[in-house]
Amino acid sequence: MIRTFVVAICFVTFTGLNAWSQTRVAEPPGYRLEDYRAPTPATLAGARVITSVEAEDYWKKGAAFVDVLGHIPRPVNLPSGTIWREKVRMDISGSIWLPDTGYGALAAETESYLRLGLERVTQGDRAKLVVIYCRRDCWMSWNAAKRALTMGYTNVAWYPEGTDGWEAAGLPLQEAKPAPMNAE
Repeated sequence: MIRTFVVAICFVTFTGLNAWSQTRVAEPPGYRLEDYRAPTPATLAGARVITSVEAEDYWKKGAAFVDVLGHIPRPVNLPSGTIWREKVRMDISGSIWLPDTGYGALAAETESYLRLGLERVTQGDRAKLVVIYCRRDCWMSWNAAKRALTMGYTNVAWYPEGTDGWEAAGLPLQEAKPAPMNAE
């Protein structure tokens, strides 16, 4: 009797968690401006939404991969002698990391950073396949992919599973550093 009860509780718990992680919301007309780590839409008008299998295929074919997850830099006012351990970011191998470019509202400098990063990774070819990602349930990649479309990129793929899905598929990751703001 107790065993049946425990099994039933586990079933309900795991089924409920799985349903929660797959909750999708409607695609908004504009950019998401808050609560960036939350369930994302299943669609992005004008872009392809891809799975890990499709992402791997595009990766093998040489698509441009762009990570837009935010980056927490060392605080400028951190007292001298304080130890700062920067969080390591693991990216899909061969990606460019353009941190903080997935927020809903961007400063002109950050938008320029995204624009120049996209130009660099596509070598100015706005029809080149660009795969934009961050992590699962992260609106930053959705926002950045939408913004790439408004910048005139015509072959945009949004990979909503991001590095979480990539790692779960057993695919290679590499340690990443943010792309320089003024890189040529």
